[in-house]
Order: sequence, then structure tokens, then C-alpha cells
Amino acid sequence: MIAEKKQPDRRRQVVDAAARSFETFGYKGTTMDQVAKLAQVGKGTIYTFYANKEELFEEIMTGLIRELKQVADETLDAKLPFADNLMNVLHRVSDYRARHALAVKLSQEVRDIGTPMAKDGLEKVEKAIIGYVALHVKAASDKGEIRSCSPELTAYMMLKMYLALTADGNHLHEALSKEQILESFRFYCFEGLANR
Repeated sequence: MIAEKKQPDRRRQVVDAAARSFETFGYKGTTMDQVAKLAQVGKGTIYTFYANKEELFEEIMTGLIRELKQVADETLDAKLPFADNLMNVLHRVSDYRARHALAVKLSQEVRDIGTPMAKDGLEKVEKAIIGYVALHVKAASDKGEIRSCSPELTAYMMLKMYLALTADGNHLHEALSKEQILESFRFYCFEGLANR
């Protein structure tokens, strides 16, 4: 019996090539011709799967969001209190995002050129992180671990506070250690400034 030769997964080739192209050249610098060349397929093959570059970019961004969710899920520890879990998840997700070639390239492109699709892609990532945190805020509220609140607004505020204490705020204050970030986050977010 002759072994049947396995056909290459053309769609996977296209997606992998597109990811490499977006990571290297950004959204604006990526062309369908480039993707076809990297994937070693004809341009027409790409169009059998994706109508245009925007649709292909959406597929790549969906993959990045899926990866971030997996990183967050792997970080959660049911034995830890909500605040510790939240900080661990935010640390891991932010670190992953900061090192991911596509997120880095899109951030540079938004900063340098302001490409709307790159900006939209990064906003989708941020919204996914907020949505993920919001689910856990609601669960912590339902368990009585934290007071009742708007999960989405609270998740948004928590993410922005975390970013202000870390990368986004380093130009305004001295870099904080992981312990200082957790302590500050607990103080401002969970304990509050009010005298009791």
C-alpha cells in the first residue's frame, strides 16, 4: 500500500505568512502580494479564504486575543484572593503583549503613523482584556469578595490603573517593583483613600 501524500493546509500557510508580514511590516506595510510570496501560494489562493487584507488582519488579531486569554487562564489560581489573581493576570498578559511581535509593531505603527486599522486592532485587544477582567470582577462580586459594582467599568478602571502604575506611567514616576505595584493597586483600588 502506498502512503497517501498529505496536502498542505493552504489556509494555515496564508495565516502564518500574514502573521509574519504584519509583525514585520505592520498593517500599512503588509500587502496581499507579500503574504502570497511568504506563504508560497498564488494571490488567488488567499482570496479563496479572505476577501481582503482587513479580513485577514481580523483573523490574525483574533488569534492574538485567543493567545492572551490562554495566558490569562493559565495564570489564574483558584486558591488566591481576587486581588492577587488580578495582579498576576495583568502582569502576565501585559508582559506577553509587550513581547508579542505583532502588538509591538502595531503600537509603533499607531505611534508613528496613526494607522486606523492598527489602532482598531490594539483597541480590540484592550477590550478583550477588559471583558476578561470584567467576568472575574463579577464573579468576585457575586462571591462577596468585593462590593457590588459595574464589572465593565471596574475592569476598565483596573486596567488603566495597572497601566498607569507600570509601563504607561514610567515617564511620570520611578519604575515600581511587582510588590510596589500590588501594594499601590490594593491601596487605591481595594482599600481606598477614605479614612474609616
